[in-house]
Amino acid sequence: MSTADTLRERGQTDAAPAPKPLDERRVTAWIGQGVVIEGRITSAQDLRIDGKVEGTIEVGSHGLILGASASVKANLVARSILISGAVIGNVTATDRVDLQPTGSVVGDINAPRLVIVDGAVVKGKVNAGPSTRRST
Repeated sequence: MSTADTLRERGQTDAAPAPKPLDERRVTAWIGQGVVIEGRITSAQDLRIDGKVEGTIEVGSHGLILGASASVKANLVARSILISGAVIGNVTATDRVDLQPTGSVVGDINAPRLVIVDGAVVKGKVNAGPSTRRST
């Protein structure tokens, strides 16, 4: 009995495995450490930045991660923002801002929830917590 006959008996074939579906895409866009961008960045998915950006960054209802090597001179707008690098600009999140020990922000922070880990630096106004709108 040949190898092909044995494989057929076991329900196996010697054909190449089926290709992976095209839906397997990167879930997070990434700007690497050696990348420098000047201008406006908008994203319809989560974004991680490890490089240098000058301008504005808007990811709407998605998450933004700034790695420890990130150097950003921009206003940031996202659902959630994790900062491990340096930011010069205002930071606005609709859910939360996490400032890690290596992170720094020179600018205002606005978010319903704010986490600042020991060692992080903030130079600016902070508006955190639930909205306190009062009806008159």
